[in-house]
Amino acid sequence: MASRRKEHQEDSKLRVLNLIYENPQSTSRELAQKVGISHGSAHYLLVSLIDKGYLKISNFKKCRQKRSYLYFLTPKGIREKSLISTEFIIRKKREFELLKEEIECLEKSIDGLKRSSIKDC
Repeated sequence: MASRRKEHQEDSKLRVLNLIYENPQSTSRELAQKVGISHGSAHYLLVSLIDKGYLKISNFKKCRQKRSYLYFLTPKGIREKSLISTEFIIRKKREFELLKEEIECLEKSIDGLKRSSIKDC
């Protein structure tokens, strides 16, 4: 169970890093919505990424709404994004192979059931 939770957290972290890389002006609320997590979880994740040195935060100087921020990936954050992306791809390929094997097994069992029911007729 803890492993699944950790995978989910890593997936969320990767998605947030990707979204910020694509659009540094994303709000924490927008990030939460796009990643599929609560706003509180997004805030906690952003603070964690900032504390680890993966993100820098800056507010718009000329913006009237001083709550608007820009998130920037630091060099350390870009490296982390790369590492997490690699791990994600490896894990998803492994899951794909297992799923493919399961589908093949199910197809064989269905074919076997069809053949046995035809023989019964």
